[in-house]
Amino acid sequence: MSYRKLKWITILLPTVLIGGFELLRHSVWLYNLSMDVGNYLIIVLTLFIFYVFATWMFKTIEEKNRRLAQEREMRAVFEERERLAKELHDNIAQTLFLLKVNLKKGKVNEASALVNSIDANVRQAIYNLRMSPEELISFSKRVEKWLDDWSTVSGIEPKLTMGLPDGYFSPSEEVQLFGIIQEAFTNIRKHSRAAAASLKLQTGSEGWKLTIADDGKGFPKNEATHTRYGLAMLRERAQKIDAAVEITSKNNEGTIITVKGSGKYGTVSSVNRR
Repeated sequence: MSYRKLKWITILLPTVLIGGFELLRHSVWLYNLSMDVGNYLIIVLTLFIFYVFATWMFKTIEEKNRRLAQEREMRAVFEERERLAKELHDNIAQTLFLLKVNLKKGKVNEASALVNSIDANVRQAIYNLRMSPEELISFSKRVEKWLDDWSTVSGIEPKLTMGLPDGYFSPSEEVQLFGIIQEAFTNIRKHSRAAAASLKLQTGSEGWKLTIADDGKGFPKNEATHTRYGLAMLRERAQKIDAAVEITSKNNEGTIITVKGSGKYGTVSSVNRR
């Protein structure tokens, strides 16, 4: 039912109810219904009908708002999928061009590395795009599954610790947070030369905290915002969910990325894998 119909029902219901009752009382029931009984009767009748009507109306409005919220969340998910598809196209196009150049120059090793890069990018993109937005899989399980694929490609077995309530994040928040995790671990695979990595996502009284660490080569402090490490994209995603990012890194001492934000509470679903 549209809001226009709800508005007219709200306008007409008291008019018809009270006006119709008074009309009947002063015509048909004029000699059969006393004034006091009529007054009490209209009070009880109005209370009952408006209680039923208000319960139904607010339930209808809540359902409409829920559907609108779901549509907004789904739109955010599909927009992210479109961005991933475009990013995959651009990355592969650029890599294929470099592959062609290296093959012409006879640089077989460099060409082989580019092929491996294409393979890794395609694997990651396929995983992102094959996940249906309606698929009933928890965020913790989705991260764990993606890290399994990442471990296969990178050769690094990450340590994963997640104590996350079910439904803690909205679908659009999950999209951005999942993108942060992917960006961080993609950087570890491509740039860090790490032998170990870890992810910890916990909630508390002040909100949630995500910590991603590796024991790789790190980078100087003045390079912490350099776009070639994908950190600019990571910060941009964090801003979309009102989260703060802190990056600590030193040469040959690894990197720690900490993302903090506020959140709500639900039933805790824990994942702990070594």
